[in-house]
Amino acid sequence: MKDKIISFILILIVIAIFGVIGVVGFIVYNQIIEGGKVEFNLFGDGGYPTIEDILSSNNTTTVPVNDDLFDGVNGSNEAETDKTTEYITKSRYLYNQLSDTAKLIYDKLYENKENLKTGNYAIQFGDAFQSVLSKENGEDIIKSEYQSAIEALIYENPEIFYIDVTKMYINIEKITKITGTKYNVYINNGSKPNYLAEGLNSKQDIENYETKIHQVRDYIISDLEGKSNYEKIKEVHDYLVETIEYDKTLTGDNMYNIYGALVERKCVCEGYAKAFQYLMNELGIENTIVIGTATNNNNETESHAWNYVKLDGKWYAVDSTWDDPIITGGGILTNRSKYRYFLKGSNTMNENHVTSGKFTDGGQEFEYPELSIEDYE
Repeated sequence: MKDKIISFILILIVIAIFGVIGVVGFIVYNQIIEGGKVEFNLFGDGGYPTIEDILSSNNTTTVPVNDDLFDGVNGSNEAETDKTTEYITKSRYLYNQLSDTAKLIYDKLYENKENLKTGNYAIQFGDAFQSVLSKENGEDIIKSEYQSAIEALIYENPEIFYIDVTKMYINIEKITKITGTKYNVYINNGSKPNYLAEGLNSKQDIENYETKIHQVRDYIISDLEGKSNYEKIKEVHDYLVETIEYDKTLTGDNMYNIYGALVERKCVCEGYAKAFQYLMNELGIENTIVIGTATNNNNETESHAWNYVKLDGKWYAVDSTWDDPIITGGGILTNRSKYRYFLKGSNTMNENHVTSGKFTDGGQEFEYPELSIEDYE
């Protein structure tokens, strides 16, 4: 009897062992047939260090990063190479769609992005808009152009995460004299204490945030030297998918920006998209953020943000948010679900993603690059 019990126990152990081997084998096999490369990690964390480890490290990347990639919006920086200037021109999809008036506002804001960190620096235009304001509806035109400029600025420059545009005001002073009417235009914080984003109270706060963002950026980029653009895009996508937690509470101060995505590792779709955009900018890969609506598997349609990126001469969509396991129900993430919205063409994305060129209801309607019809192969 005792021998039978022992035999039975041994049989159960053998069955259990083969069961575990079967599950692991299936997962590894799925990784191979889907992606051509085994990337299975037993703990499901992608093997990335904690944010504390990254921030405590004194290592800095030897890969040149593009902190000044966009200095001189119109390619006017004489120190830039022709290649960089060409990239600037091609990358400014929103900027290039602005009127000359809106571009002037955009340029002035961008040139003063360091001064804006004070939270109350006034951007002065003087009488630069005299001819526009002399028209019957001149003030309405300026206000509309200001809105377009602000939207393009914020959605093309994720590194300017520290401004709350709802706290910024464009002021139009009308000065009437015997010689005629003149206008003085400037942007400031109005009656608000400052125009800094929630949780930020000083330039020092912003610079502390930037230091941490740059440490994470350097960690990611340091491993990408010599790799193809495909590999760079994929590794950035994987890092975001495997390190960020979607903020279901919708309460975080930084849930829409790159600090929330890269340092706090908790944000909503806009944070994922801006982090991807920021890192693509740093790597010199053409890209743009896209907004619109998306319909999930429960047939629920909601506002959403994702990215377009250019690879081998064509544009493809990347939705890091919807490739995150927390969005798809958690569990072990296979390559099929992890790359469901990675480098996809319009045939795939248009099934449940609808773009909108308007960042606000009354704003300018922008256009996006035309997607490849087919997915990237």
